[in-house]
This record gives sequence, C-alpha cells and structure tokens, in this order.
Amino acid sequence: MAPGPSFDLEAVEQALGCLPEIELKGLFRRSSNYTFLVELRGGAGTEDGDLLAVYKPAQGESPLWDFPSGSLYRREVAAYLLAKFLGWPLIPPTVVRESAPHGIGALQMFIRAEVQEHYLASSGQPTETWLQVALFDVIINNADRKSGHCLTDAERRVWVIDHGLTFHVDPKLRTVIWEFAGQPLPAGLRRDLERAAVSLESGELKLALGELLSRRELSALRRRAAAAAAPGWEMPHPTSAWSVPWPPV
Repeated sequence: MAPGPSFDLEAVEQALGCLPEIELKGLFRRSSNYTFLVELRGGAGTEDGDLLAVYKPAQGESPLWDFPSGSLYRREVAAYLLAKFLGWPLIPPTVVRESAPHGIGALQMFIRAEVQEHYLASSGQPTETWLQVALFDVIINNADRKSGHCLTDAERRVWVIDHGLTFHVDPKLRTVIWEFAGQPLPAGLRRDLERAAVSLESGELKLALGELLSRRELSALRRRAAAAAAPGWEMPHPTSAWSVPWPPV
C-alpha cells in the first residue's frame, strides 16, 4: 500500500500506535534482523482503511559489537522524528509499539515502491532530493545507507528507510551517496539545521529524542547539526573503501 497524493500523517501515526489488531503477514527474509510485514485493521489516513506496516521487534535484533542490544528500533523512530522536524527527507511514519506480536519494537508505514528504482538506478529525481538524503545521513551518522533503502512510490516521491544503524557517537558514516562531497550547503538547509541544533539543546527534539537515544548520542547529534549549519561547512569525503557499504543495493 502506498499513501495517496495527500494523506493524514497524524492519523497514520495514531493508527500505528493504537490500533489493537495486528496480523503478521510475512517475514522479510533478506533482512539482517527479524523484520515482518503486518496489517493493522481499520486504519485511518490511507486510501483503503487498513494499514500495512513494517514491524521490527527489539527481540529480533541481531547482536552487534558497536550498538547496544535492543536499541535499533528506537533509532528507527528517532530518525523519523528528526526528519519530520527538519521537513526532509521523507521517512514513512514510524512509532514505538509495545503491544505487538513479538513485543516492543518499531512500526513503520509500508511503502509500495517501484522495485527497480532506487538511488543508483533512479530517474527524474531532482538533485535536491539526494542532497537532503546525503546530508541527513551525515547528521544521523548513518552506518548503512544502501541504494535500496531509497524507495520511489507511484507518486514519484522518494522515501528513505532502514535507520537502525544510526546516531553512534563515533564516526560511522557509510553510504553510496558521495556525489556531493566537498560541496557547501544551500542556506535553506543550514537554517533547518540551526533550528534542529537549538531544539536539541533545549526544545522539543531534546525531549522526544531523549527517550530514544543516550545523552552522549544526543549531544553528538547536536554537535553534528550545529557544525553542518555553520557557514563554510562542506559535505564530507569518503575516508576509505569502508565508507561505501557492500552490497551497495
């Protein structure tokens, strides 16, 4: 299911968080962690009433040496809230859900995408879209931006997904989007980051993300946003072959 040309964002969030009926429809078998397609009955804010969602339970996360166990679902939600505040890039509505078949986890609206269209095989997308995605990954310190994480829907909108490996305090940036390396930011994006840095200091973002990230992670996020908002800052260059994820799609 893809959202129509316009949909009620708040209604989708409410449906994801509150609808009591969740039916497991299937398992995404190529995922590193247990990831399920689920259906929520009687949803509002979509064209046909019911709502398909991607469910990532905390207990289905594979152990990692560098990210705390059971924290990836919270990072998914934190990325959505930050993107919603900034106004870019598009991330499907994502919430923490406690009452779910396999326990607490993240529920994210499912996007029916054009499978053959992703970052490395995209057509007709403005450069601004990819700059926003690339910049967002720098700010959240995304350790796994593959081309296939960029979905194009029937309305030609680009949605970005899979933000579990984010917000680490150490440099972790790995992405396929390096075409903007060395470029300065437009004034509009810098203003958005300035707003975010202020809100992370003592505003709504600090309150919302403080429930999902550690204090150190929140402070590192604020520093990255503030640094990128400064005049003269440029998009980073890759530092090694490790800077590009494999496989790239």
